[in-house]
Parts: sequence; structure tokens; C-alpha cells
Amino acid sequence: MYSSSSQFCSRKPLPAFTLVEMLVVIAIMSILMTAGAIGLGGMGGKGVSSGVATAESLFAEARSIAVGQRTRARVLVADRLTNNPADNLRRIVVVSAAIDPLTGREAIPENWVLSSRGAVLPDQTFFSTEFSKRDFQSGGAMIQTTQSQASWKAAYQGTYFFYEFNAEGICTTGVTASGPTTTYRAPSFVLGAGARNVRNPTERPRVTAAGKRDFGGFAIWRNGQTSIFRSPDQIATGINNLNSGAEF
Repeated sequence: MYSSSSQFCSRKPLPAFTLVEMLVVIAIMSILMTAGAIGLGGMGGKGVSSGVATAESLFAEARSIAVGQRTRARVLVADRLTNNPADNLRRIVVVSAAIDPLTGREAIPENWVLSSRGAVLPDQTFFSTEFSKRDFQSGGAMIQTTQSQASWKAAYQGTYFFYEFNAEGICTTGVTASGPTTTYRAPSFVLGAGARNVRNPTERPRVTAAGKRDFGGFAIWRNGQTSIFRSPDQIATGINNLNSGAEF
């Protein structure tokens, strides 16, 4: 028989990590976490990328409202706001044409109702009127402007650029009639990085040297779907020759 002390001494030591192995694992985890933080910071901190994603969701919302309510819907981008000029070219809202409950048709005269709060683009990120007015394929798809409704809040009063969807979810902004046929030129939605004169927010923001190539956006197809621009070359002719100091 073995004594209790001999039984205790005969046990094999349990497997475990050595101090060197633990240090190696910690070092690898630190490297991976640092790389992940850098990658996420680049994705989330870029105002143009964030703004494009927000705008795409608002276009999808407008199309959904148009189809669901069987009416027209618009994505509005603030051109010049009367009481809140700091949001010029940054505030985006979704509106829909009010329906007459008696006839089930759009009210006459037109009555556009705010369907959501919309969003304000990130700081130093602006809607580019220059490149959004161009058809990214061949030019000519102009974006119209409209006035706010008197019933809207004071902060929303002013003029807006707009993209429109009909009750079938078709983007009518790019539709042009040519004789008996109808053609479609996909309009663009383009954002860029720039700076505004804080002393005079009514002035148009300007492209900075650092943000000269920081532009992004998407095209809107006839069926309402969008396609992200993967490079500045896809946005519009001339963006590569854009000079810092140019107006949005």
C-alpha cells in the first residue's frame, strides 16, 4: 500500500501555458485588435461614406412610401433654407403627396407632407449640385427644385432639390420625353467633403485641398434601385480636374 503522501507525489503535473506562450498570444490579440480598430475607424469616420449610406436608405424609404401609399414621394435636399442656412446642402427629408380621402387621389392643389425627419449629413459633407446635376453616363439629367410647404416647420422652410418616385416606384427624375418615345437618363446623387464659411453660412461651401478627391455617391435607376460609384471616374466627366476652392 502506498501512503497518502506517496500518492500525492506521484500525480503528473496538469498541462498549462508557459509565460512565453501567454505573452505571444496577448501580442497577437493586440495586433488584431489594433488592425480592426483602424479598419472600423476608416469606415465609420469617413463623412462621405456615412452620408452616402444614409442617403441610400432615405431613397429606399421614399420608394417604399410611394409604392405602399400609391402616391408620389420625393427625396428633398435642402438648397437654401430660410431660417437654418447652416443645413444648406446637408439636410435631406422625405415627403409624399397627400391623398384626398374622398377621391382616393392626390389632393389638388399639390400638398406635400413630411413623411420623416430625414437626416442631416455629417459635418463637412455636402450635396454636390455640380455633379449631381449631371447624368453620369452622357449628361443632361437635370434635378429640379421646389419650394417648401407653408405647413412645414420653420426649420424646414426654403427651397429644395428633389428626386421623385411615382406610385409604381419608378424614379421619374430621369425620364425625358422625346416625341412618341420616353427615354431615361439615370440621375446621380453625389456628396463631397468641403468647408463652409462659419461667419456667413449662406455662402456655398467650397472644396478643400484635402477633400478634392473625397467624393462619392450613386446613380438612381428607373426601377428605383441605386448603384454606388466605386471611383471618382464613374461620377462625372471633369471630377478629376476639380480644383480646390470650387463651390459645391
